[in-house]
Amino acid sequence: MNEADIAELMRVTGMVILTLAGPLLAIALAIGLVIAVLQAVTQINEATLVFIPKLLGIGAVLLFMGVSMFSSLADFTRFLIDRMVASGGS
Repeated sequence: MNEADIAELMRVTGMVILTLAGPLLAIALAIGLVIAVLQAVTQINEATLVFIPKLLGIGAVLLFMGVSMFSSLADFTRFLIDRMVASGGS
């Protein structure tokens, strides 16, 4: 395995990480921002208020996108196993 192969694996790994974590982080950020603005407007300073909406939002994203996320992760796993077999397993 040469440096170009390792660079390709790192690039693909980074893209998989972004595609899997991106929607979850984006929804958590959006919900956190909305709750923060709501707290600023109403002057409610409760740190635990944002926990349940974020939990529900992330759960909804996982419910709707979980199958495609799993498919992406399974494809990536197959890709890694194929690369290991192609390089001789060492």
